[in-house]
Amino acid sequence: MRPLGPFGPTPRLAIGVSGGPHSLALALLAERWARRRGGDVLALVADHGLRAESATEAAHVAGLLAGRGIAAQVLRLGLAPGPSMQERARGARLAALAGAAAAAGRPWLLLGHHRGDQAETLLFRALRGSGPAGLAAMAPVRDAGAALLLRPLLGVPPAALEAVLAEAGITPIRDPSNDDPRFARVRLRQALADPGGTGPGIAALAEAAATFAARRGRATAALAARLAMAAEIRPEGFARLHPGALGRDAVAVEALGRLAGLIGGAAFVPSRSAAAALLAAGGGTLAGAWLRPAAGGTWLLARDPGAVGGPVEAHAGASWDGRFRLVGPGRAGWRLGALGDGAAALRYRCGLPAAVLRALPAIRDPNGTLAAVPAMDYPSPSACAPFVVVFAPAMTGATGGEISGRPFKPGQPVPMFNDEGRGGTPTGTETDNRT
Repeated sequence: MRPLGPFGPTPRLAIGVSGGPHSLALALLAERWARRRGGDVLALVADHGLRAESATEAAHVAGLLAGRGIAAQVLRLGLAPGPSMQERARGARLAALAGAAAAAGRPWLLLGHHRGDQAETLLFRALRGSGPAGLAAMAPVRDAGAALLLRPLLGVPPAALEAVLAEAGITPIRDPSNDDPRFARVRLRQALADPGGTGPGIAALAEAAATFAARRGRATAALAARLAMAAEIRPEGFARLHPGALGRDAVAVEALGRLAGLIGGAAFVPSRSAAAALLAAGGGTLAGAWLRPAAGGTWLLARDPGAVGGPVEAHAGASWDGRFRLVGPGRAGWRLGALGDGAAALRYRCGLPAAVLRALPAIRDPNGTLAAVPAMDYPSPSACAPFVVVFAPAMTGATGGEISGRPFKPGQPVPMFNDEGRGGTPTGTETDNRT
C-alpha cells in the first residue's frame, strides 16, 4: 500500500470481492492493514446474476466476511445475457463498485489483480495490437471517477494469495468461466502453464509491463504539462487553447485528440491521424467537438451543436450527451437536454460563445417549456437546485469518471484529468473476461 498513498489517518477502504481466492485474500490483508491504522474496510460483492447460483454465492461470501469481522454489501447487477457479455459485466461491475464506494464515503476502491493477471493483460493487449500505453497493462492507481481505484497486489504471485487463504482456513469460490477456453485470457493462462505465477515467464512479462508503465508515465507527464500550458477546460463543457503553447509536435497531436474526445463526449480518444489533420487545419470537427479560431489568437474547442444527443429524463444520476451528469435529485417527468434555440435569448447573461450556449444542459418541464439552465443559475438558484449538473465526460474512464466532482458556476475552471491509456485506437482497451 505504501507506494499507492498517502492515505492519512483512519483510512476507510472499499474492496471489490468476487469470492475467488485473490479478492478474498486481498480483503483479509487490507482489513488488517486498515485496522492497524485505526481505519476499516467495506467489502463490495457484485452479483452479476448470470448464473443461477450467483445470488447464493454472493450471500455466502458476504456471510463469510462478516464472520471475520469484515462488513460486506452485496450489489445486485442483474445483467441480461447477450453479446459482449464479459465486457458489459466488467464495465457494470466497476461502475457499481465505484459508485457504492463513493456512496459509503470511501474514496479508495481496492481490486485483487495480481502478477499473473498483469502478465495476461500484457499478452492479451499485444495480441490485439496495442501500442506502448496499452502494453503498460493495468495501472496500480487509476481514477475511476467516483473513487480512486487501487491494485496493491500487481506484483504478488497468485500462489502467495492462495497461501493466505489456506492459512486462514477459507475455501474460495471458483468461477467456472475462469477455466472456459472460449475466452482469450483463459487460453493465454493455459498457454503460460504457471497457475501459481512464480515462474520466470510470468515474472518477465510483469517486468515488461512495468517498463512500459514507466514509459507511459513519462508520456502522461509530458501531456499534462503541455495541456497545463496550452488549454483551459471549462465546466460549461468547452476549452480555450493557445496554439503557440500547444505546438505542432506529437505531444500536441495527442493533447488535441484527447481534448476533442473529452469536449465531444466521445467514449474513446480519436485516432492520431485524425487529430493531426485537425491540428494542421486549425479548425474543423472531430469526435463530436468543433475547433475554430477565437479572439486574441486563441482557439475555441466546443461541442458540435449539430451532434448533441437527445434529451433524457432528469432524474438523479442521469447522464446526458456523454458529457454531463445530473447530481441533484431531479424531477419525474422533466427532461435534461440541450439549450438549443433558447441560447439566443440568454447570451447576455454570461457572454459565453453561441456554440457553447446551444450545447449547454438545460431542463424542460413536462410541457417542453424551458425551466432551468443550471450552468447559468437561470432563472434562479432555487429553480436550478434540483437539477445540479457536473461536467463528467465519458472519455475519462470506463466507469464514466468526471473531470470535476462538484457542481460548477460559470467561469469556474476545471482541474486536469488523468487516464490509463485507453483510446479509440487499440492502445489500452480491454474487452475480455477480466472482471
